Amino acid sequence: MAAVVLSVDGVSKTYVAGDGARIAALEGVSLEVREGEFVSVIGPSGCGKSTLFQIIGGLLPGDGGSVRVDGHPIDGSHRDIGMVFQEESTFPWRSVLENVAFPLELAGVPRAQREKAARGLIRLVGLEGFETRFPDELSGGMRQRTAIARTLAAEPRILLMDEPFASLDEQTRILLGDKILQIWRQLRQTTLLITHDITEAVQLSDRVAVMTYRPGRIKRVIEIDLPRPRDSALIASPEFGRYVGMLWQDLREEASRGLAEADSVH
Repeated sequence: MAAVVLSVDGVSKTYVAGDGARIAALEGVSLEVREGEFVSVIGPSGCGKSTLFQIIGGLLPGDGGSVRVDGHPIDGSHRDIGMVFQEESTFPWRSVLENVAFPLELAGVPRAQREKAARGLIRLVGLEGFETRFPDELSGGMRQRTAIARTLAAEPRILLMDEPFASLDEQTRILLGDKILQIWRQLRQTTLLITHDITEAVQLSDRVAVMTYRPGRIKRVIEIDLPRPRDSALIASPEFGRYVGMLWQDLREEASRGLAEADSVH
């Protein structure tokens, strides 16, 4: 088996609300991701998925536990972890080529070299021919592919994505899933995806971790034993449906707990 490259061990986080109430967002979350593996984390709204993303990415300190890359604890942002956010993150004043080349520009890579590398990544994400376009000339899915290419330009060991296609319609999400699989197959990029979309998780992942409702814990981890290479045609298969059903059962229990708690407050 491949070596563990990302280790989340007993991570907890509690927030203090405006009225002084303490809200436990995460409690004892532990998860390992191996070199070249694609792992998704799913959970109901309010389970702390985005908090976990921010702690792993070094944007937010945890209250307990640790995050390690190659066994070394990390504190703050880490060059081995590249992040793709749910929100729009392309630079509107830069073309696609300039957006993708930006990390290489920061690193002092000469212009000809960085543009060559950026063009290769633009081809990889399927945006060849759009190099001179600006973000407001692109669809939402194309902007997110630009953001992914820009993150990959920094050559991170681990790609960390927080619901990157959440604002897109279902058909576009599924087709972009095919593109993500092509990129993963070519780069064998170690990837951790935070999502609420069960179909997306099964389509892309080697393993899927299901989180409980708040405080978020890992309820169970399901291995997705579907053949690779994969594409969206697999979604119609009975095996795919079996995994979706299994994950929905877990997710439904946790989402129901969240709804019951919300109803009790009102």
